[in-house]
Amino acid sequence: MEQSNSQKIFTTTPIYYVNAEPHIGHAYTTIVADVFSRFHKLMGHETYFLTGTDEHGDKIVQAAEKAGVDPKTYVDRISGLFREAWPKLNVKNDYFIRTTDPDHIRVVQYILQKVHDAGEIYFSTYKGLYCVGCERFYMERELVDGKCPDHDAAPIEREESNYFFRMSKYQDWLIEYIMQNPDFIRPERYRNEVLAFLREPLEDLCISRPKERLSWGVPLPFDDRYVTYVWFDALINYVSALGYPDGELFRKFWPVAQHIVAKDILKPHGIYWPTIIKAAGLEPYQHLNVHGYWKINEGKMSKSRGTVVRPLDLASVYGVDAFRYFLLREMVFGLDSNFSEDALVQRLNADLANDLGNLFSRTLAMTDKYFGGKIPPFGAEPDPVDAELARQAEEAAQRVAEEVPEFGFHKALMAIWEMLNHANKYVDQVGPWSLAKDPASFPRLQTVIRTLLEVNKMAAVLVAPFMPETSEKMLARLGIQKDATQLRMADDGKWGSLAEGTEVRKGEALFPRIDVNKKEEAAAKPKAAPAKTEKAGAAPPSPAEAPPLEPISFETFKKVDLRAGVVKQAERIPKSKKLLRLIVDIGEERQIVAGIAESHAPEDLIGKQIIVVANLEPAKLMGVESRGMVLAVRDGDGLQLLTTEKPVTPGRRAS
Repeated sequence: MEQSNSQKIFTTTPIYYVNAEPHIGHAYTTIVADVFSRFHKLMGHETYFLTGTDEHGDKIVQAAEKAGVDPKTYVDRISGLFREAWPKLNVKNDYFIRTTDPDHIRVVQYILQKVHDAGEIYFSTYKGLYCVGCERFYMERELVDGKCPDHDAAPIEREESNYFFRMSKYQDWLIEYIMQNPDFIRPERYRNEVLAFLREPLEDLCISRPKERLSWGVPLPFDDRYVTYVWFDALINYVSALGYPDGELFRKFWPVAQHIVAKDILKPHGIYWPTIIKAAGLEPYQHLNVHGYWKINEGKMSKSRGTVVRPLDLASVYGVDAFRYFLLREMVFGLDSNFSEDALVQRLNADLANDLGNLFSRTLAMTDKYFGGKIPPFGAEPDPVDAELARQAEEAAQRVAEEVPEFGFHKALMAIWEMLNHANKYVDQVGPWSLAKDPASFPRLQTVIRTLLEVNKMAAVLVAPFMPETSEKMLARLGIQKDATQLRMADDGKWGSLAEGTEVRKGEALFPRIDVNKKEEAAAKPKAAPAKTEKAGAAPPSPAEAPPLEPISFETFKKVDLRAGVVKQAERIPKSKKLLRLIVDIGEERQIVAGIAESHAPEDLIGKQIIVVANLEPAKLMGVESRGMVLAVRDGDGLQLLTTEKPVTPGRRAS
């Protein structure tokens, strides 16, 4: 790479397909990209960070039909959910692209025409096995037990006349390019996987769909009877967002493109995209960085099984920075990782509340107590133990600088926490409280407290890409008013750069501990379920329908177990106009049948916090077992679900 581009970084996520709402997989990829971009900004590099949504294709049409709206209305809504989600997770992208954007469509048609004019697109009839989920044809040898390996569904046989891209022509070139650029695809395991794909003959890529079957897509510029295959359309976002072919952003950032994707879209990004780029006369991207899956109970997340984790729910309960930290610390980039809320709580309590939060609180408390809340000078020459802590801080900064560009986020955080652990031991070792008792030790006490303040400042700077809100809080209480994106390692990461006499503030704990015992106690309490009548799980009758109520004793009321819950799944029950089947997290997952279908669309309930009667006897409604009752109030607009003033942990009991 030319030296002129060495200080520029272009970071991309895949553009997310809008047939579903954001989940933890989307969040992880986007947060990784955000951390990567923020880190390079911290190092003084010029950065550009792109994300967005993919909005064409068969699955979008099907999802829109299911929702009872036209495709554009549907994609506008779901794309909006992605656009709104990222700022809530402290993601700061520079641009959000949509494949329905007119500028993107123009670039797709420009590249299609260019590749067609070069003779690399031809018309032919093809008969094969088509997976609607993947929106592509499969060869029989690619199937697993006759099913699509990604969707576990048998493809349908389809014969169509379409346009094809001569992808096979570029197979040898791609193999040679990957071999000559061993870090083109990383980690190595995914490079090897792409090379394994390429050991078999590469078929040409069908890049069109007839409008008579699918009208929702980018029309081919050379034949308006057809629209573009969704992958040929979507992949081009990486250059259309930069103003290809003549944009300044394209000239500046395309040579340093860093794509970040999950392993399920390795083939399109590792084979389709490089060959499309080559055919269009462009240089390949710099790196394709591939991560694994987040699993639940060691299994792949599944919407149908109710094992999709909603990131905003977790962030609202535990805090955005705790959520970001957990994802980046828990997963080794490139490998699969198992998600557990208990593991998140353990990380929060041990790493954030104890190691980071406790050190910060102790340091500021001692500064307040011994120096009136003002940063002291280095009073005495550093002892070897002080110098060792300073060395640890410098080593942490160096390891972060080495690991993050290689996507070793967990290693970078481990390096920071090694520094924090060393600092906590340092406090116990030097005993500032003992030094404070001896006036002759005052210069030594100054050095000790100043050393601890410098360590905390270094921690605040180093965690800025990972936990920007926490970084800003720490710096503000150290008397430094800076946005996390304004920090520069060359200046703010210097040891000894705190200004003497600056006032510091003790404040609240950075990360309040989660009481694990209370959490487990709430989840473990026996929960029975709904009444045997058809009204179990349904909303109560309106006041006009309800008979006068007789007073009950407090002891009787105490028998009602009301729990805060979060809706994980919602779907209509066939042949019923009123009933929905809900999967609700109340500390454990419960299936509840609720008579709220006339007032609430299933898709609008996902992630909603509700109140559930947890100890009703089980009942069957329309043949579906219900184990709880959703509480609601009827007014002129229908049923209004009871909820909480702010999000609370599922399973918390109402009192």
